[in-house]
Amino acid sequence: MNRRLFSVIVNFATVVVAIAATDYTLYVDPLIGSAGTGHVFVGANVPFGFVQLGPTSVPQEWPWCSGYNRCDSTVIGFSHTQLNGTGIGDLHDITVMPVVGEVKYARGNTSDCKSGLWSYQDRKHEVAQAGYYKARLTRYGIDAELTATMRTGLHRYTFPHSAESAIVFDLENGGGWDEVTSSSITVINDSTIVGYRRSSGWSWNHPVYFKAVFSRPFTAAHLITNGTEQSNTTLEAKAVYGRFDFDTTHDSEILVKVGTSATSIEGAALNLDTEQDGWNFECVRSQARDAWNKQLGKVSIKTHDPSVMRCFYTAMYHTMIAPSVMCDVNGSYHGSDHVNHTDPGFTNYTTFSLWDTYRAAHPLMTIIHPEMMSDIINTMINIRKENGKLPIWHLMARETNCMVGYPGVPVVADAITKGFTGFNYDDAMEAMLHSTNLDERGQKWHRTLGYIPCDSMKAESVAFELEYCLADWAVAQAAKKLGKTAEYNEYMRRSKQYKRLFDKQTCFMRAVDSKGQFKEPFDPFIQRHQADEYCEGNAWQYTWLVPHDINGLVECFGSKKKMLNKLDSLFVVTGDIGKEAAPDMTGFIGQYVHGNEPSHHIIYIYTMLGQPWKTAQRVRQVLTTMYNDGEDGLCGNEDVGQMSAWYILSSLGFYQVEPAGGRYYFGSPAIDKASIKVPGGTFEIVAHNNSSKNIYIKSIRLNGKPHKKPYIDHRDIMAGGKLEFFMSDKH
Repeated sequence: MNRRLFSVIVNFATVVVAIAATDYTLYVDPLIGSAGTGHVFVGANVPFGFVQLGPTSVPQEWPWCSGYNRCDSTVIGFSHTQLNGTGIGDLHDITVMPVVGEVKYARGNTSDCKSGLWSYQDRKHEVAQAGYYKARLTRYGIDAELTATMRTGLHRYTFPHSAESAIVFDLENGGGWDEVTSSSITVINDSTIVGYRRSSGWSWNHPVYFKAVFSRPFTAAHLITNGTEQSNTTLEAKAVYGRFDFDTTHDSEILVKVGTSATSIEGAALNLDTEQDGWNFECVRSQARDAWNKQLGKVSIKTHDPSVMRCFYTAMYHTMIAPSVMCDVNGSYHGSDHVNHTDPGFTNYTTFSLWDTYRAAHPLMTIIHPEMMSDIINTMINIRKENGKLPIWHLMARETNCMVGYPGVPVVADAITKGFTGFNYDDAMEAMLHSTNLDERGQKWHRTLGYIPCDSMKAESVAFELEYCLADWAVAQAAKKLGKTAEYNEYMRRSKQYKRLFDKQTCFMRAVDSKGQFKEPFDPFIQRHQADEYCEGNAWQYTWLVPHDINGLVECFGSKKKMLNKLDSLFVVTGDIGKEAAPDMTGFIGQYVHGNEPSHHIIYIYTMLGQPWKTAQRVRQVLTTMYNDGEDGLCGNEDVGQMSAWYILSSLGFYQVEPAGGRYYFGSPAIDKASIKVPGGTFEIVAHNNSSKNIYIKSIRLNGKPHKKPYIDHRDIMAGGKLEFFMSDKH
């Protein structure tokens, strides 16, 4: 080969490698998990932004909780608020749709798909990247491009040459349970409109205000409600549409920038003026990519498997869609008390899917986003002050009370036990004590009887009790760190109440009635969604929901050997879960269900019981069979980052099993090297001789010294240093 040509090729390859090493967004594919049950958000956003700008489809059933599923290519518009991986649909506020010609104004999920604004999109021309989305609307011949900032969206529409082009603001259509209660559009001038949308659904009576500016004047404005056009320049009603006409005969490109806020139109205007002061689409897109790279670059990995790179960085991306900023650029926010507040001195957040995320997503945040922890905990303390308790499943400043337990408690306790600062420990402790001593959701029975009688609750008594116990343990650990002996003793006592549910005859956690008897009949396989004693699981999974007291669970079984035998059975036994089982129960290995959160810690129990090679086997099995870089790359709902956080931590080689305290138990690293930016500098992970066969950890060294513990402490990670795994094909 010609030396000069060889030199050019080498230099080009070097440049490509350098780009790949710094532009982590090249490894992000937002379409991973967009098919099947992943329910991931697809569209344009920035890390932890209030705006998630993406397409909303005609169907509104369970597979479309995020507004998007690969099995359907319809679009009714591009909405500014969306969810990521939930099992319930909501939001899709302030929907914008470019059209050509006359259209009918109707709810997008009507059975008559010939009406409404909808269009198919051409999948061949679809582009989804971190911070950017593009679709071709075949009904109208329009190319739609989207990008975003923290609180604003930027649309670029390329129309066909037509005198009948228009952009419609749809304030009626929402997602899933969401239904508009009131809305308004006001025409300010020939290129500016403002308005709001209030809606109720999963998040009840939440407001979103907006200001929108077009890149050139519209030729006419039409405000429409109930199919009737109004002649005034302000229209306020339950469901409002605004159609703004443009002549694109000679100039086919129109941009629209939209500022949003939960506080007011003034807040939306301030956000828009601050975050977008021009019309440079490519500049905003580049800034969004830079924002993603800044966050994705906190963990730099090396692996011999390109699919692992794509899975890992897409997982990182998915964990940073929420929590979402819930304040304007000046710090003002709409509170849980339905009142607007001025800047409290911290960034206010929302979208806390805590029953899912306390397990791995929040522990991951404590490693890679330590600078956010004071804001997260201050937000939670503030929610307690405004709403009467720590968040459970908090969305758009509204408590949905979705799922079981008091899952905000472990997140606060974890921050205390890990020594994070920037929030008041006394306030945090008071918030936990108050939230765990209410007389709702079975808490009174939990405190006074020591268990929740199954005939005293409509459903899910076992799940509630077990979640309360593990959260009580987390409170105890925080109390211990703060020197509160009485609280420590009381909450440690409460944390062991799970033993009342353990049936020594069957070796399962079972429902107990008000007479103290196990409920009959009993089938450990059957699950009846919201109609039995478990929550999106059965007795096979919930028997292991004691991550805080593994030794106590061993005592329940009678010996470590018996417990290990039962644990082995979990991964091989088969049975019928029934026709009424929760759709979230997916990703089965025997009766282990990786597609739902109650199972997520179970594999690591082997390490805790002295059999780490079994953890290694199952971790690698899950990493390679339950995750992939295809559109159906997740075995269950993304659940606002939890499914991906499990992948990230497990790929790095460890997982926080206990609900607080920061002991990360070892598994089997899937990456060869990783460098994590931490307060102490860089924490480096090296897996020597790693491969698909060498899955067992033969030995471990921490900072050059042999490490004999089955876990690594959070403080050791945050101090920086080097963790070395020496891998083998033999255990």
